[in-house]
Amino acid sequence: MIYWLFRDYFSKAGLGFRLAGAAAVAFAIVMLIAPRLIHWLVRKKIGDVPEFDHADLNELTRHKSTTPTMGGILIVIAILASVLLFGNLGNMYVKGGLVALVWLGAVGGWDDWLKLKSAASGGRDGLKTWEKLVHQIGAAVVLSGFVWKYGAQSYYAVPGGAPINPAHSFFWPFPAPAIALSFLAYVIIMVLTMVGSSNAVNLTDGMDGLAAGNLVMVAAVLLVFTWVVGVETWSQYFAMPFVQYSAEMTLICAAMVGASLGFLWYNAHPASVFMGDTGSLPLGGMLGYIAVVIRQELLLLIAGGVFVVEALSVVLQVGYFKWTKRRGGIEGKRLLRCAPVHHHFHLSGWAETKVVIRFWILGLIFAALAMATLKLR
Repeated sequence: MIYWLFRDYFSKAGLGFRLAGAAAVAFAIVMLIAPRLIHWLVRKKIGDVPEFDHADLNELTRHKSTTPTMGGILIVIAILASVLLFGNLGNMYVKGGLVALVWLGAVGGWDDWLKLKSAASGGRDGLKTWEKLVHQIGAAVVLSGFVWKYGAQSYYAVPGGAPINPAHSFFWPFPAPAIALSFLAYVIIMVLTMVGSSNAVNLTDGMDGLAAGNLVMVAAVLLVFTWVVGVETWSQYFAMPFVQYSAEMTLICAAMVGASLGFLWYNAHPASVFMGDTGSLPLGGMLGYIAVVIRQELLLLIAGGVFVVEALSVVLQVGYFKWTKRRGGIEGKRLLRCAPVHHHFHLSGWAETKVVIRFWILGLIFAALAMATLKLR
């Protein structure tokens, strides 16, 4: 909106000015709206009652039963508003990011609302796992079609190699030949990246500030790489693919950083509000979407190492339990006290703040490793 009104001015001021504006506005929106929204959620008794399959963990988190959830709506509103204000809405990649935000935000909000209604009647049932997956996969498939078509505009001659379409190729975070992708392979990669990232962030969102803090770091890393990939001279200098028009998605990354920092202000221990699926599903999905557009799916695995570890801990816990149950025939065994892994450390005697800060430190290390790959190419 503002971009079109002041297009000539913004073209002179540069993308950096709009990035700062998007981040600042997203942060300000969360800070302004949060007190009233939190008050309304508390008044409506929209709180999250912790119910884990572990009596000790339920006791440790019992004090959080009055803390409102669905706070992710703050982040969704802030990102949407700031991108609408500062972004070029004629850019298909930006449109796709907003579709992912609204689509997955609606799915997460629906799931949270069903859980809250069920909890009020003594249950705790939200959307079934397969129902959430259907909506997540649907979003990824639809977006992959539009992004594939938008990226099929020009071929880019890689120095020393044959011309390829970087938007339709697979790249490694180290010196290695790019792999041309078929449309089917591209769709599969989009589905795996978006759905996996969305659910990984959702699983990490279990302690005050844990998911929000790591989201800031991963979004900041993607901002840098999106800018590099979207500027031809920079992409050539760092030996990375040049994806035309993708630089505009740095606005989404900046808005995510600003909105997540604003949310962290209220989500830091002791949390005044929880993100819920309303925030975790769209934020994780957008990280995956951006990584696919700039052809840096493996980089996301490095930068989002904390999210990957959290998701793997659940997969290993469930797999090991089922495997030992089949062998023993009675009761399965567990690798961890409780999954995701942050609950394991909490039950091991670590204070919640210690778990969160140490996972933030790990997040910084993973982010630094991801940034270091710029020099590996």
